Amino acid sequence: MTIELSNEIRQALVASIQRYFQENMDEPIGNIGAGALLGFVLDEIGPVVYNKAVADVQQRLQARVMEIDLEVYADEFQYWNTSVRKKKLK
Repeated sequence: MTIELSNEIRQALVASIQRYFQENMDEPIGNIGAGALLGFVLDEIGPVVYNKAVADVQQRLQARVMEIDLEVYADEFQYWNTSVRKKKLK
């Protein structure tokens, strides 16, 4: 699956990569180099992060589905129990 980014997000990421190189590396990186590095990261590393996020969401959703009966469970055959209590209260 290709990770698609809007032009605005892509430009912000390229600027962030350029800033990172400027502040942390011996040589700055140009706009084209930063764009190429971003493309590599999206193609090579992006799917790993994306798949991990999907797996994490699946795990959380499965846990929530397993607990749904606790949240929406209704006791069965309660008519006589409530009716007997009402009579005892009178």
